Amino acid sequence: MGETAPNIFFYEELENKPQHIISTESEFSPNEMTLKTEAGNSYFVRQYIKLGVFVGGAGLESVSEDEGKRIVAKLKMALKGNCSK
Repeated sequence: MGETAPNIFFYEELENKPQHIISTESEFSPNEMTLKTEAGNSYFVRQYIKLGVFVGGAGLESVSEDEGKRIVAKLKMALKGNCSK
């Protein structure tokens, strides 16, 4: 059986701008989404694995604040670091 991913979340305070680009990259391809924001609100983005014919890839989706808080309450916050690139 393969190794499972750790149950963690990332937290980031964003600049007060009307939209932000959220991105992730997998072996298959880069992936990004535009998140429209308003000051004072909390936003949650879930990363998931998309199935492919030969290789899976990463996907992103926005989730409601209620769902995001419910899920994050069960997770540990990731430590910030630098990407290998």
